[in-house]
Amino acid sequence: MGLSRLAALHGVATSYAPSADVTVSVPDDTVVAVLAALGVDASTPAAVEESLAAAESAAAARLLPPTLVVWSGEPLPAALIALRPGTTLEIEPEGPDGSPPPRMRVPGGPSDPAVPATVGTGPGTDSGAAPAASRTVFGTGTTGTGSGGTGTTGPVSSVPAPAPSWWSEPPLGVHRLTVRTQGGRSATTTLIVAPPRVPQPPQRTHGFLVQLYSLLSGRSWGMGDLGDLADLAAWSGRTLGAGFVQVNPLHAAVLGAPTDPSPYRPSSRRFPDPVHLHIESIPEYGHVPDRAALDDLRQSAEALSDTVLNKGALIDRDAVWELKRQALELVGEVTLTPGRRAAYCDFLAAQGQALEDHALWCALAELHGSDWHAWPSALRDPRSPQTARARAELLDRVDFHSRLAWLTDQQLAAAQSAARDAGMAVGIVHDLAVGVHPGGADAWAQQDAFARGMSVGAPPDAFNARGQDWGLPPWRPDVLAASGYAPYRGLLRGLLAHAGALRIDHVMGLFRLWWVPEGSPPTEGTYVSHDAEAMLAVLVLEAHRAGAVVIGEDLGTVEPGVREALARRGVLGTSVLWFERDWAGTGRPLPPEHWREGCLATATTHDLPSTAARLTGDHVTLRHRLGLLTRTLEQEQAEDATDTAGWLSLLARLGLLPEGEGDEEGAVRAVHRFLLRTPARMVGVWLPDAVGDRRPQNLPGTWDQYPNWRLPIADAEGRPVTLEELAASARLHGLMEVLDPGKRRPRPRTAPPGARSS
Repeated sequence: MGLSRLAALHGVATSYAPSADVTVSVPDDTVVAVLAALGVDASTPAAVEESLAAAESAAAARLLPPTLVVWSGEPLPAALIALRPGTTLEIEPEGPDGSPPPRMRVPGGPSDPAVPATVGTGPGTDSGAAPAASRTVFGTGTTGTGSGGTGTTGPVSSVPAPAPSWWSEPPLGVHRLTVRTQGGRSATTTLIVAPPRVPQPPQRTHGFLVQLYSLLSGRSWGMGDLGDLADLAAWSGRTLGAGFVQVNPLHAAVLGAPTDPSPYRPSSRRFPDPVHLHIESIPEYGHVPDRAALDDLRQSAEALSDTVLNKGALIDRDAVWELKRQALELVGEVTLTPGRRAAYCDFLAAQGQALEDHALWCALAELHGSDWHAWPSALRDPRSPQTARARAELLDRVDFHSRLAWLTDQQLAAAQSAARDAGMAVGIVHDLAVGVHPGGADAWAQQDAFARGMSVGAPPDAFNARGQDWGLPPWRPDVLAASGYAPYRGLLRGLLAHAGALRIDHVMGLFRLWWVPEGSPPTEGTYVSHDAEAMLAVLVLEAHRAGAVVIGEDLGTVEPGVREALARRGVLGTSVLWFERDWAGTGRPLPPEHWREGCLATATTHDLPSTAARLTGDHVTLRHRLGLLTRTLEQEQAEDATDTAGWLSLLARLGLLPEGEGDEEGAVRAVHRFLLRTPARMVGVWLPDAVGDRRPQNLPGTWDQYPNWRLPIADAEGRPVTLEELAASARLHGLMEVLDPGKRRPRPRTAPPGARSS
C-alpha cells in the first residue's frame, strides 16, 4: 500500500488497463526503479515510509504547484481559488512577452465586493467574476503538483470554479507568480496564461505527406533537401491547389558514420539538420574562391544521385553529409557581408545558450565520438570548467556548427515563404519526434531533465505482444514542472518558427509515457504521467504565437479522455482509412459521415503500406518474405483479401469507384474520393501513392532486414521518380483532379528533359 501511494504521488502507475476488461499489475521492481529515476528512494520498506512522509509533508506545505495554468476566459484553477483572504499576488512577465508586473490582493472574503482588483491591463483582463463552469482537467498523478490540484492519474471532474472579483487576468504568456500570505509565507511559481484553443486551418484543405529525404530532384545531392521542399510547395500550391506539405522530422541527427537513418531518433529536436541544406542556395556559395573544389563536389553529388535514381542504390545519408560538409567548410570561409553578419548575430542572440550547447556538442563529437557517455569524464558535464575551456579552444568549430544552424533556419523560412506565396492555406507541416537519442546533443545539454536509466516505449498490445522499447530517454515531469517547462517551450518555439502546422508524433505522450527500466524487457515497464494541463497550455500558447495548426498522431491505444481533451483545445487528430471502423459495434468500415471533423484524414502513413500495396496485397507478401507473419501466408492473405474486398464494396456502393473493379489507379482515386466525403478539416495524400509506389518507407519490427528511411519515391515498377517526373506524372494529376476538381491546371504532355514518364 505504501509503495502504491508513493507511486501515485509521483505519477507512476502501479497497474494499467490495456483494454476495458483487463488490468495488468506492474512489477514492484519496475515501480522502484522508476521512482529512483525520479529521485525518490523506494528501495526498502523503511525508505518507502520515509519518502512517503516527505512527499506528503511537502505537498501539504506547498502554497502553489511549481507551474500553474490559467486558460484565458475560463474558470481559474482550484489552487488560486483556494488562496486565503489577504494573500498578495505579484505577476512578473518572463522575457519580452507581457506588460509591467501587476499586483493583486485576495480581499477579505470571496463575496467581498468592496475591494476592487488592483490591476486592469493586458488582453483578456476581467475585473469581474466569470460565470461558474464545470471543468475537466488531467492531473499529473502528484497531489498538489497538477495545474488543477488533482491527485489522480487520468481525467477527473472538478467542482465549479468561478473567477473571484479580485482576479484580473494577465496577458497571454508565461509569467512568474509570487504569492505572499498575511502570515509571512511566500511561494513563487510559473504562471502560464494560454488561449483556449490553437489556431485552426482557415478552410478545408488538402496536401501532400512526404519523407523529404526521399524526394530527389535533378539538383539534389543524393537526397531530398529544403530547396526541393520549397519547389514542391510552390508547384503543388500553384498548380494543384494544395494547402500544405507535411514532412518527416528535420531534427539534427547524431554525427558520425554510420548514423541512425531514422528521423525519429535524433540528436536534437531543438535544431534542424544541415544535411537538408540546398548548398547552391546559400548566398556565400557564389563567392567561394576555390571553384574547382566546389565543382568536384558537385560532380560527386551528381554521381551519388545517379546511383540512387538509375542504379538501384539506397539513399546514403552519410555519403551525402560528407559531400555537403566539405562544401560547407568552403562556404564557411567566405566573409559574411555586414547585413548577413548582423542577421547571424541576431540569430545567435535569439537562440542563446541552447544553440551554444548544441554547437559545442557537435564540435566535441567530432573529436571524441558521437556518444557523450564515452567522452572524457569532465566533458560529460556541459557546465564543468573543462567544458568551458573546450568551448574556448573549439570556438571556430562551435561557430561553424552555429552558422549551419542559422543557414538551415533560413532555408526553412524560405520553404514556408514559398508555400505561402503559392497560396497554401497552411504551408509546411513540420513533425516533432517523441524523443531524442541518448548519446546526442539534447541528452547531453539537458541531463538533469532526462530520467537516467529509462527508455520510452509502448506496452504489449494486439500488434506487438512483446511491447516496444524505442531507446529514447524520457523527460522527467517533475523537472519540467519546476523549470516552468522551459525546455519544452524552447523546443516548440524553435519548431514553430517557420511552420504552418506542427504534427506531434505519439501525442499521447503529452499525458503519459511508457517507461522501460534499463535492462528490463518492454513488458516490464509502466506509465509515468505528465501534467497534461501544463503540457497542453504550453503547446496552445506557442501555437497561438506562431499562428500554427497542431496535429496530434493519436493512432493506437489511447487513454480514455485524451482525444476529448485534445479536441477541446483544437488539436486535430489523425485518422487513417484502414483503421476507421465501428469498433464499438459491427467492426465494419466507418461511413464517411461518421468520421470526426477535427482531424487530418489520410489513406496511409510512413509506417504503413502504401495504398497500392494495401489494395494488391503486396504488403502481406513483403512481410512474409521478411519472416514477420505470425500465421501462415495463406491465412494472412485470405484475411487481407476479405478486408480489402469489404472496403472496395463500400466504395462501389457509395458510387466512388466508377472505374470498376480491377483498376488499381481507379481504386486509389476511390479511396481519396472517400476521404473527401468525410468532414475532416485536412486531407493528406501520401506522395508515393500518387505514382503507385508499393514500398513502405519504414517497416516497424525490422532493423537491417529492410531499408527503412533510405528509399527514394518510386513508381509501381520500383523505378525512382524525381520531383520533375512527379510534376509530369499523368497518374499524379489524375489523382489530384479528384482532390480539387475545380482547379484549372496545365495537363502534362511530355516529361521534362532527362525525365522518365510515370
